[in-house]
Amino acid sequence: MKTVLITGASSGYGRETAVHFHAQGWNVIATMRTPRAGVLPESDRLRIVGLDVTKPESITAAFEEAGPIDVLVNNAGIPSISVFEGTPMARVREIFETNTFGVMAMTQAVLPRFRERGTGVVVNVTSSVVLGHMPLSAIYKASKMAVEGFTASLALELAPFGVEAKTVEPGACLTTNFADKAMNGAPLDELIPAPYVSWAKKTMADFTGQDLFTKESDVAETVWRAVHDTTGQLRFPAGPDAVQLAQAK
Repeated sequence: MKTVLITGASSGYGRETAVHFHAQGWNVIATMRTPRAGVLPESDRLRIVGLDVTKPESITAAFEEAGPIDVLVNNAGIPSISVFEGTPMARVREIFETNTFGVMAMTQAVLPRFRERGTGVVVNVTSSVVLGHMPLSAIYKASKMAVEGFTASLALELAPFGVEAKTVEPGACLTTNFADKAMNGAPLDELIPAPYVSWAKKTMADFTGQDLFTKESDVAETVWRAVHDTTGQLRFPAGPDAVQLAQAK
C-alpha cells in the first residue's frame, strides 16, 4: 500500500486531494500548520501531522513522524490578490517563504529518501496564473512561476534516479474562498492604493463573472493523474479554465 504526504491539507485543494487518495486505498499523511480534528475522515490509513513548511525543524519532525512515503504533494501556499506598488516587501517575502522556499525545503528534505529507493514522485501545486497574464497577481504569480522553473529543471536532475517531479496548475476555484483568503477578509479599498481602486474593483468583477471555474475535485483528480502518468508529461493544468489557458498558450 502506497503513502502520500500532502502539505496544506486542512482545506481546499489539499483536503480534497487527501480525501481522494484515501478513497483510492492509499495511506495519507495530511499535514497542516495547526492540526484540527474533523476536517478529514477518521481512518487508520489517514494521519494528520503538524507541519510549517517555513520551519526546518518542523519539516524534519514531520518526515520522521510520517515514515516512508511514495509521493510528496507540495500544496501549501499563501494566496495573494494585490497591487504590487501597495504591497509591503515583508508581505512579498512571506508569500515567497511559503509558496516558493517552502516547496524547495520540503523537496530537498524528501529527495534523499526517494533517490536511495530509486522511486518517488514530487508534485508541486502551482496555479493557472503561470499560463497567462493576470492582473492583481504579480507577486503570487512570481512565486508560482519560480516553482514551475524549479520543477522543470529538478525533473531532469532526478530522472537518472527513477524519481519524478511534476506540476499541477489549478484554475480559479470559487469554493476555496481564494479572494477572501488573499485579502484576509478586508475590502479592496483598504488593501490597494487609492489610484488603483476603481480599476481593481472592475477587474475583480470581470473575474468573478467568467463562465469557467475549477472545482476542488478537478485538482485532486489531476494530482492523482499526474502521480500515475508514465508519459513524461511535466505540467498538468487542472480544471476547465486552466485547460483553456494552457491550450491558448
